Amino acid sequence: MTKRKIEIMDTTLRDGEQTSGVSFSVSEKLTIAKLLIEELKVDRLEIASARVSEGELQAVKKITSWANERDFLDKIEVLTFVDQGKSIDWMIDAGAKVQNLLTKGSLNHLKHQLKKTPQQHFSEIKATIDLAAKHNIKTNVYLEDWSNGMRNSKEYVFEYLDFLVSQNVERVLLPDTLGVLTPKETAEFITEVCEKYPTFHFDFHGHNDYDLGVANVMEAVKSGIHGLHLTINGMGERAGNAPMASVIAVINDFLSDVKITVNEKALNKVSKLVETFSGFRIPVNKPVVGANVFTQTAGIHADGDNKNNLYFNDLMPERFGRKRKYALGKTSGKANIQKNLQDLGLTLNDDELKKVTLRIIELGDKKEVVSQEDLPYIISDVLDSDTIEKRVVVENYLLAHSKGMKPSTTLSLKVEGVQYEGHAQGDGQFDAFMNALRKLYKRHSKKDLPALIDYTVRIPPGSNSDALCETIITWQLEKKEFITRGLDSDQTVSAIKATEKMLNII
Repeated sequence: MTKRKIEIMDTTLRDGEQTSGVSFSVSEKLTIAKLLIEELKVDRLEIASARVSEGELQAVKKITSWANERDFLDKIEVLTFVDQGKSIDWMIDAGAKVQNLLTKGSLNHLKHQLKKTPQQHFSEIKATIDLAAKHNIKTNVYLEDWSNGMRNSKEYVFEYLDFLVSQNVERVLLPDTLGVLTPKETAEFITEVCEKYPTFHFDFHGHNDYDLGVANVMEAVKSGIHGLHLTINGMGERAGNAPMASVIAVINDFLSDVKITVNEKALNKVSKLVETFSGFRIPVNKPVVGANVFTQTAGIHADGDNKNNLYFNDLMPERFGRKRKYALGKTSGKANIQKNLQDLGLTLNDDELKKVTLRIIELGDKKEVVSQEDLPYIISDVLDSDTIEKRVVVENYLLAHSKGMKPSTTLSLKVEGVQYEGHAQGDGQFDAFMNALRKLYKRHSKKDLPALIDYTVRIPPGSNSDALCETIITWQLEKKEFITRGLDSDQTVSAIKATEKMLNII
């Protein structure tokens, strides 16, 4: 069976840039355009609106110059307006050869915004199309508010399309401008239009106001649409446009009778670059490109993956240049930990694995996720602690730090079953803790504590400072030096744990 080709037009650099607070620089637009065509391999790019700014003009010039050198110029499109040829002059200056002419696709917009009759509008559109043709500029036509036009003024829409059939037009672009369509309406409207005008090329431009963008695109494809307008990360006005990554995955997995040229493996790379340039952050749970979408957190899922990939689906991360991860936290369980140990090339016996699991659950109660990079530190801490007999226990402490007052600590210490309590101030919270500890230790043993000669705090490489930190303290007792380590999500607490180990060694 011959598959039907669907053109993918990316409009991140035009409609996507209408995301509130987003503005790409000239160099950023050029970099994104290159990636979209050369690596993601989209069919067409809508890169700008005519007459917006000098910066926009310079960006289009850069992109068209690059595209012309590589024979991509027919892939580059610019949004234009019915404005007595001003947009055409701008296009000529910019070196662009395809205009996407913005016109009115609903009688409501025509009457109340332009205050013109259909015949007046059509006449001006014809003049614009003819002028473009004289300058070898191809024309696609947007029917703005087409979705409401089909709902409320269908006679006008078909009157307009009857007119366009006789014009020098490459494509007709059907936008759900306000994102109001349901999947059922999308299917009905696209089917009706495609059947009535079988020789026309129609694109669907979906917005996501009801979170139906991908569903509407899916129905449009099934109903015979010839092209789709998408944006990276679903950028765009209000709730954004139909997102590129999700749509590509849906087409490849559920619409087997159509073909597209988009390279799935480049989706994540392009998504991250656009996130960086735009400052528009990707939600961690966004399908395909979100940080968490290929991360299993529940231990039962990791266990199922070990047993014949029971929790896998067709959205394999490797398709998109990514890798499945197993989060470490209070719900992860031993199976998640074993998956991470395999990645690190580490092995633990059952008893050690149980202790490490309990430690991760304890940390997970404080922080949402422990990273794979933290795991060797946790193992070291747990196994190291397991070798030390706990004769001295830091039972409790209260650390206080108020403006204008010295930090203080109230400490409860149990030494061989005997409880001691004390209070002290210091230059910092840990210094106050050590001062209180010295008093209690002296009271118990009549001896001084080892001298603290070095104090280092570090986080695991690749981890982050609010997840886990390790405090390494070097002590000197008489002429001998020794080191203890403490691990916790709180820096001061990790230092206290290292100190408690010291108390049980001396």
